[in-house]
Amino acid sequence: MNDFRATRSIHGVALLAALALSACGGRDDAAAGAQPTVDPAAPSTVVEWTLPATLPGSASPSLAVAPDGRLLLSWVNSQAGRRHIMQFSAFSHPQDRWLHGMSTIAIGHSMFVNWADVPHMTGTPDGALWAHWLQKSGEGAYAYDVVLSRSRDGGANWAEPVRPHDDGTQTEHGFVSMWPQGNSTLGIAWLDGRNTGGGGHEGHDAHHAPQGAMTLRAAVFDGALQRTQEFELDDRVCDCCQTAVAQTAQGALLVYRGRTEGEVRDILATRFNGIDWSTPRAVHADGWEMPACPVNGPAVAATGETAIVGWYTEAGSQPEVRLARSTDSGDSFAAPVMLDSGAGVLGRIAVALDGQQAWAVWLREDGDAQSLWLSRRSPDLATEYERIEVAKPRGRGRATGFPVLAVQGGSAYIAWTDVVGGVPNLRGVRVGRP
Repeated sequence: MNDFRATRSIHGVALLAALALSACGGRDDAAAGAQPTVDPAAPSTVVEWTLPATLPGSASPSLAVAPDGRLLLSWVNSQAGRRHIMQFSAFSHPQDRWLHGMSTIAIGHSMFVNWADVPHMTGTPDGALWAHWLQKSGEGAYAYDVVLSRSRDGGANWAEPVRPHDDGTQTEHGFVSMWPQGNSTLGIAWLDGRNTGGGGHEGHDAHHAPQGAMTLRAAVFDGALQRTQEFELDDRVCDCCQTAVAQTAQGALLVYRGRTEGEVRDILATRFNGIDWSTPRAVHADGWEMPACPVNGPAVAATGETAIVGWYTEAGSQPEVRLARSTDSGDSFAAPVMLDSGAGVLGRIAVALDGQQAWAVWLREDGDAQSLWLSRRSPDLATEYERIEVAKPRGRGRATGFPVLAVQGGSAYIAWTDVVGGVPNLRGVRVGRP
């Protein structure tokens, strides 16, 4: 892996102690199925969620709920003249505290860092943690690979990373989604540029240039980081929109932005039953024709047979963020609900579903000011319990990246990138009800 290495954390002792505490103390209440009984229409409170990412230059947050209920927050720290560092910490909702300080997963000069294509973490039921990040593979501006690693000891040590793909082309591979596929196995999906003919184009907005199409691929890895299955899911997809995945009662539901020959870039969904993937179908036929990638992927959340998908569209030349609900694990979706619309809508949506309510956060930019909004709705999306402006991110355009959202115990945890004086840093809030 040359410049890259998975690291031995200086916080290893603290991480092992936290892991032992989790094993002795049991699972988080929400992970065990307990839910607080609260009037859904009761107003929420917004309080600061102090994050362990204290170093200036921290950005690109990712947030996931581990099988034991812990919140896994990861991010990238980049400082001038220094190597990029992927770091993480774990938060317990019942204990209302971070279980350890920031810990390093990987460092390296050749880490590819991008405002929209960020690293992620997840966990499997056997207690292992998994992480992916992006590594340059050549001189082209967008020649980079996905690399994947696993920790058996709560993040104190990480295995030598492997590549989910083995095409060997110096093209773009990224926009990853990961999910637990079994007790110790991991599913991973990514956009794969092996057919695009090169990674040297000028940037994501140039992906409409004549070349082969971006594809969507997926694989399954066992606990030894060996690939056991691999699939091509779609041979023509939008080049640089995020993918997203959620576990339904019938398997992992993966959503992404498609791309037709006529440049229609609507949101598609496919589900994995452990053996095969279903034929991709549209969440809704927006009919948005777009000559270049909008860099604005969908989000998905699920519990049991119910799933919700959120996305951005400009169908009809009107920017909108939308939500749609499925009651059959993603086989079909009801007509979408419009969350927000108008020239100030940036999208960059994240969603969550906890059985009692559906949550969505998204960004607006009106004039020189950005705002981060939350909508809390009934599970069928028909009733909006409340809409809150939860923050005013400092920064404009792409600098603030994509906000992230997770829900535990009836509270929403949100993190985003602030930019002050050109230097990014992470901030967070918790939205809950008394």
